[in-house]
Amino acid sequence: MIVINIIVLSPGFLGVELGGSPLHTAIGVTVLFVSVLSLLYGSYVWLFRPPVALPLKQIKTQEDYTEALSQYRKVKVLEKDIALALKQLERIEKKKETLLEILNQRFESTELSYIKFISVTQEVEKLFYLNLKSILNRLLVFDESEYESVISQKPTQLSPKILQERTMVYNEFMAFIQYSLATNEEILLKLDKLILEISRLDSLEPGDIEGMPCIQEIDSLIKQTKYYKQ
Repeated sequence: MIVINIIVLSPGFLGVELGGSPLHTAIGVTVLFVSVLSLLYGSYVWLFRPPVALPLKQIKTQEDYTEALSQYRKVKVLEKDIALALKQLERIEKKKETLLEILNQRFESTELSYIKFISVTQEVEKLFYLNLKSILNRLLVFDESEYESVISQKPTQLSPKILQERTMVYNEFMAFIQYSLATNEEILLKLDKLILEISRLDSLEPGDIEGMPCIQEIDSLIKQTKYYKQ
């Protein structure tokens, strides 16, 4: 657009002058008006237009999950749930860093105990992100306006049976979101217990790890959701 302005208004090119002949003035004003509109639209797209959502299959890193969840931060009915999910993402990364630091202080990376703890941590982390991906799966089909029409209970032409079924569907949706977040909160708690138990250890044989209360709790949680489907 800048190039067009230069070509139209520069005396060395077309030589359109504002304040000259009525035709030149009209052309010049039109070009400048279009330029301003283009600038405003470009600024709007850059600043306010929501970014293109990353396909669910391509979501792998913490940053990917943060970006995907952030798409729904302005959905009023989900505002608190999304805020909690984003906070949980930050917390699990911090806990992983703390756990890794403690393990590096107490074990060599080649020790069986170190490898076992890392393996358990990776498994529970997979479960955490599986819950988030399941939430994102549901959010893809969530319609805020439909949900608000259901909970508003305003007069409608739909039959009571249809309204009841729609209400059940959205109640199940919200219950699923909250259940997944509660499970992730449980995972974070178990990681806290694991960090605390490792910090208390004076010595440990690889065979003792299976008997640690926090490890048993984590194994139980993983087994409960082994066949969990998104």
